Amino acid sequence: MSVLVGSGEFTYRVEEGWGKLPEGWSLGDVGGVAVDRQDRVYVFNRGGHPMVIFDREGNFIKSWGEGRFVRPHSICMGPDDTVYCVDEGSHAVYHCTLDGEVLMTIGTPNEPGEEFSGAPFNRPTQVALSPEGDIYVADGYGNARVHKYTAKGEHILSWGEYGTDEGQFNIVHNICCDASGLVYVADRENHRVQVFHPDGRFKTQFVNLHRACGLSMQNPEDPVFFVGELGPFLAINRLYPNIGPRVSVLDKNGRLLARLGGLRAGTEPGTFIAPHTGATDSHGDLYIGEVSFSAWIPVFQTQRPAFVRSLQKFTRVPAAA
Repeated sequence: MSVLVGSGEFTYRVEEGWGKLPEGWSLGDVGGVAVDRQDRVYVFNRGGHPMVIFDREGNFIKSWGEGRFVRPHSICMGPDDTVYCVDEGSHAVYHCTLDGEVLMTIGTPNEPGEEFSGAPFNRPTQVALSPEGDIYVADGYGNARVHKYTAKGEHILSWGEYGTDEGQFNIVHNICCDASGLVYVADRENHRVQVFHPDGRFKTQFVNLHRACGLSMQNPEDPVFFVGELGPFLAINRLYPNIGPRVSVLDKNGRLLARLGGLRAGTEPGTFIAPHTGATDSHGDLYIGEVSFSAWIPVFQTQRPAFVRSLQKFTRVPAAA
């Protein structure tokens, strides 16, 4: 019997076992997921084959990136059949064709900016594109900054510093941009999503989130957001229910529309361990990638098994007429 998750307009059927890999392959942690205009799914992962591509039914198409990336963190699909790959491990952003040819590199690979200095990049985390084609880079683990570049990779401006006030960050994680140009930033350890104007001025924030980690957007003209929330890692609250890991669906004002996941971390279909990334296709189906391998011991306090699920597909169920 199919497992259903979510509610109302955002009800999904869990596609168990989706994503058929060649024998002997493993994705490991999935840092990023994106979907192209043909509904092919690009999975940027930390296994032996960094970019794995599936068709909509989950059939393996091909892979690329072997030997190129150090620690894949996220990807952003461009409107022109190109993809931006953020490699946390080499401190660089690679603009690639969908076949893996590198068109442009932002940052100097393996030469990070000084940690905590604000100078790009020190362990960057995600890219977003403005309606005009400008590039926003979340510089998130070794810095607390958002950097803005032209489409040619020329630096325009930067904003952000460490802290908890408006415009300050405690791990700048994922980032996206809507059709009006507003920039949405998952400020992970401040438990919120901050919203900025294109020049970095603070506009508002979405709260009542727990460790907002993954951030993806459907329909940039009237956006709906999918926020992957990490669960508790602390000994004192590790078993608390109802604070993740989960995926929350929000409207453009930050109002909660639905939630996916169980009361606690789990391995059952439709539950999560560490939702890190998400994407939707043209049918409204949802793909969630997790850093389950890295999170297993902090979450479950047991030795990690050889296989851990790190990718799930959720097929949208049409609302009853």
